Amino acid sequence: MPDTRRSGAETRERILAVAREHFARQGYDRTTIRAIAAEAQIDPSMVMRYFGNKEELFKVAASIDLALPDLTTAAPGEAGRVMAAHFVRTWDAEGTLMALLRRAASDPQAAEQMRGIFASQVAAAVAPLCHDPTEAPRRAALVATQLLGVALGRYVLRLPPIVEMTPDEIVTWVAPTIDRYLTADPAHLPQK
Repeated sequence: MPDTRRSGAETRERILAVAREHFARQGYDRTTIRAIAAEAQIDPSMVMRYFGNKEELFKVAASIDLALPDLTTAAPGEAGRVMAAHFVRTWDAEGTLMALLRRAASDPQAAEQMRGIFASQVAAAVAPLCHDPTEAPRRAALVATQLLGVALGRYVLRLPPIVEMTPDEIVTWVAPTIDRYLTADPAHLPQK
């Protein structure tokens, strides 16, 4: 007799894999439960059984582990480069993250999910670099503005100059700003 828990888990993962691909390729609005079910070779009711509705499926599919690098191992002055390079690779490889970014621009729930991903994961990566741990959320938010801005310009708005840049060029331009956000001593920043 087959292990139904195992086959159920496999079905759920197959649905998620197909959903991630559809959301990344077509965006949220053009992706349908029927298309996901057809590619996963299951009945659409199975998608609903596992995820309830398209919104919940998207929420689970877009739960992304950014797999951020340990910035404490970066050479002095290189943390920004390490972070920027990681994100450029992630944006280029992770279509679901792009689908979430596109949707977050106009959907409050998707925006909240994107904020949660960046607030928790980026802040956790930034915190060990902070002399004052209370600075981590602010520094992480500043880093996120740079990284999300690059992604928006390159992949959503498709601004020609940034689209034409190589990943290494983007890292070279953005890394110093990110490094400043990560490591600048607030006492040495311009005051009002």
